[in-house]
Amino acid sequence: MRVAFLGLGIMGSRMAANLAAQGFELTVWNRTAARAEEFAGSHAGVEVAASPKAAAAGVDVVVSMVVDGPQVDAILLGEEGATAGASPGTLFVDCSTIGLAEARRIGAALEERGLTLLDAPVTGSSPRAEDGTLTIMVGGPDAAFERVRPVLEAMGRLIVHAGRLGQGQLVKVINNAVAAANAAVLGQALLVAQGAGADLDALVQVMAAGSGGSAMLDLKAEPMRRHDYTTLFKTDHMLKDVRLCLEAAREAGTRFPSAEATERILDTTSQLGHGDDDFAALIEALERETGDRL
Repeated sequence: MRVAFLGLGIMGSRMAANLAAQGFELTVWNRTAARAEEFAGSHAGVEVAASPKAAAAGVDVVVSMVVDGPQVDAILLGEEGATAGASPGTLFVDCSTIGLAEARRIGAALEERGLTLLDAPVTGSSPRAEDGTLTIMVGGPDAAFERVRPVLEAMGRLIVHAGRLGQGQLVKVINNAVAAANAAVLGQALLVAQGAGADLDALVQVMAAGSGGSAMLDLKAEPMRRHDYTTLFKTDHMLKDVRLCLEAAREAGTRFPSAEATERILDTTSQLGHGDDDFAALIEALERETGDRL
């Protein structure tokens, strides 16, 4: 199967590397051409395209992994976008997190051109992208999903068909809002424990063994305590996802109060200069609020 991969950032480069390792005929494009050339130099048989349009020529599947809806729109629907170079029957798989409304808008634009889009956002951060164990939530037609399953299985361990186009996005942003709220609660718990004189090592050990355990505890407790914000998932990207979740909630006529509170914490974190840092940096906003420091 011939695959074009568009976007070689923190996540995309690792996902594309798994496709190359598993023998797919791979063409890559990246906005910064030097990164694409470097990637191809490290992976045998990978070709570099000068534009998304050129990357899509003659392939079976086009996978995109960029930051937001406007970027997806540009690389798929722009003058040099991938749809301009695609053949009839080419499937488009967007792994970016762009929200329900954008996925359906872009999908409708592809449909007008006789092409099919599946939204397939991922969760798991860069370590799971690297070892090919991402969770991938897919929205789109059953037949198209089955066709691209081998591509998805090269990049992820759990592949979930969430329903029609856009449902993958909806599941993803709700999941990320829960994760972000969990991280915020964790940060608050650490600060409360320290302020009350608890042994933080003991607290973390007990939480990990009991009902307080979570992926966020495993991933973020130590970085928060060390103030080490080496990026696994950027604060600004998490803020975007939480806002997309809240947008979906408003459109559904409901509320998500925990996500609303977390959005404010992440926004403060970004304003403090940590937008490009891992979202464990939200501890900075919490510390500023309480006047304490871990």
